[in-house]
Amino acid sequence: MSFLQVVEPQRLYRQIAGQLRALISQGELAVGSRLPAERDLAKQLGVSRPSVREALIALEVEGWVEVRTGSGVYVLDRSSQASHAAARRPQIAADEWGPLELIRARRVVEGETAAIAATEAKRQHIAAMGRALAAMQGDTGQGIMPLEGDRDFHSAIVEACGNVVLIETVQRFWDSRRSPLFERLTGYFETAHSWRAAITEHEAILQAIRSHDPAAARLAMHQHMDNSHTRFSVSWRQAQKLKDPV
Repeated sequence: MSFLQVVEPQRLYRQIAGQLRALISQGELAVGSRLPAERDLAKQLGVSRPSVREALIALEVEGWVEVRTGSGVYVLDRSSQASHAAARRPQIAADEWGPLELIRARRVVEGETAAIAATEAKRQHIAAMGRALAAMQGDTGQGIMPLEGDRDFHSAIVEACGNVVLIETVQRFWDSRRSPLFERLTGYFETAHSWRAAITEHEAILQAIRSHDPAAARLAMHQHMDNSHTRFSVSWRQAQKLKDPV
């Protein structure tokens, strides 16, 4: 596919989606055809596979393609009646952050808020972290995705820093999880298995903060974010296996 162009590293998923959308509109990628594999698109575009994944999911949210786990990504029909159905789909805002880039940004900011919390956290902050962690454990045990407990845990950490700019920054990170793009991504890759792993990582963060060890708290948060990025970057097939274990 020599007609693809190397993109610049600025909101990569939108640039990738824009190129693929144009090829679909021009008929270069026909209705019903399967797109090249994620790794092949990444190579031709000169970007990472996670960036391609974000673009494909954005196109799926907007009704341009369909992701068939274990089979591939297929171009949808947007003509006549099909286009009316596509028009009702959620649209990705021009300024929406890519979920995987967001995780990388969270690693930078929340690594430091965890380190600060290890020094500054008072008894009530640590108690709030403990309650949030218990809520996560309870929800996961009942098969509920523990988003509220997860948010409360990270909020308690940044609130211990006592800096309103950091608090509002982390709150904006969490607000971004409500976007159609992020919700579709998590629908594919968040599972009971991944949440159990995340809870173990939260336990390590809490233990470091409770021990007033800034270096250990920073490291534990970095590991959590790195692992989160990895969980969203596994193959589609592997994600399906974790959702539907044999």
